[in-house]
Amino acid sequence: MPHAASTADAKSTPRPPTGAVPPANSGSPNPGYQREVLAIRAPVAVTLAQKPVPLSVVLDLVPGAMLQFDKNCDEPLVLEVGGHAIAYGEAVKVDDKFGLRIRSFDVAKEDP
Repeated sequence: MPHAASTADAKSTPRPPTGAVPPANSGSPNPGYQREVLAIRAPVAVTLAQKPVPLSVVLDLVPGAMLQFDKNCDEPLVLEVGGHAIAYGEAVKVDDKFGLRIRSFDVAKEDP
C-alpha cells in the first residue's frame, strides 16, 4: 500500500540530495539551504607550536617534564579550521578563559 503524504510533507521545502551543490546562478537563492550549510560545525584549533619529536622522547615524558619549542613566545598563534590555517593572532585572557585576538587572515589560493 503506497504511503500517503501528509500535509506537513507537502508544505516542507524539498532538500537537495546528499552531496548536491545548488548551481551558482540558479536564479533565486535558497536561504534554507544556505542556513543549513552555515550551521555545519567544523573543528577549530589554535596551535601554539609544533615540532617532530622521536617517540622515545614522548615515552619518557613524566609530570613536570618540559618540552622546549623553537617558536618565540612573541610569534603569532595559528588559527586552524578543519586542519587549514586561516588566521593568525595572539593569546589573550578573557575573564578566566583563553582567547585569540585575530591580527591577520591567511588568504590562501584554492587547491587545484
